[in-house]
Amino acid sequence: MPNGQNPAGGVQSVERAFEMLEIMASAGGSIGVSELADIAGLPLPTIHRLIRTLMNRGYVRQLPTRRYALGPKLIRLGESATALIGAWSRPHLSELVRGTGETANMAVLDGTMAVYVAQVPSEHAMRMFTEVGRRVYSHCTGVGKALLMQLSNEAVRSLVNRAGMPTYTENSLMDPDSLISDLELSRKRGYAIDEGELEIGVRCFSVPVPNAPTPTAISVSGPAARVTIESADHIVPLLARVAKELATEFDKNAAL
Repeated sequence: MPNGQNPAGGVQSVERAFEMLEIMASAGGSIGVSELADIAGLPLPTIHRLIRTLMNRGYVRQLPTRRYALGPKLIRLGESATALIGAWSRPHLSELVRGTGETANMAVLDGTMAVYVAQVPSEHAMRMFTEVGRRVYSHCTGVGKALLMQLSNEAVRSLVNRAGMPTYTENSLMDPDSLISDLELSRKRGYAIDEGELEIGVRCFSVPVPNAPTPTAISVSGPAARVTIESADHIVPLLARVAKELATEFDKNAAL
């Protein structure tokens, strides 16, 4: 076997470099070199070589604490990827808007936060709007909870311990136990609900996108007077169908 290749035909050093970036992202901001080596299962000299290369390219930076964090050069890559995701997901989100009359969103889990990567707004004068790129806490939003549904309860506890659980309304979940109970109910019924937990008077239904490369979710949200609990009977099946269509899109784009 040629040096540096793994049995699957990939280049081992490249795979390890991407693994470093993914570990840093999952760490929620910064990580020490020893912890990085433990998680990656690699010797320290190998970690140092990979980190030095990534730093030279601007993809990793060293903090004053001597911990390592993602570098600014990743911002441009992320913006380009977000634009592409938005372009091919927008027709599917538009299908949700046509079928429900309400705003449709797609979000991914980035570290401890949910990040909106695409949106198609409702045509109603009174509608929900959030800018693409906005980062929100996962415990108090529909898309956030649909993202957390895809993690183990232990991973959820670890995430909210790092992120915190600020309360925005009287409906916001305030502790990990209540969040876990909410997520277990969401997993059983197949969708998450935001009952005015970020903004009073807003209701949101959300489902995970299956088999996405990173935890991904889509949602329909609007004023609670229009998006009633009973409307879940119509909205949720449509969300589930569009989520499957998006999963197919992820597969197609990954194969290109």
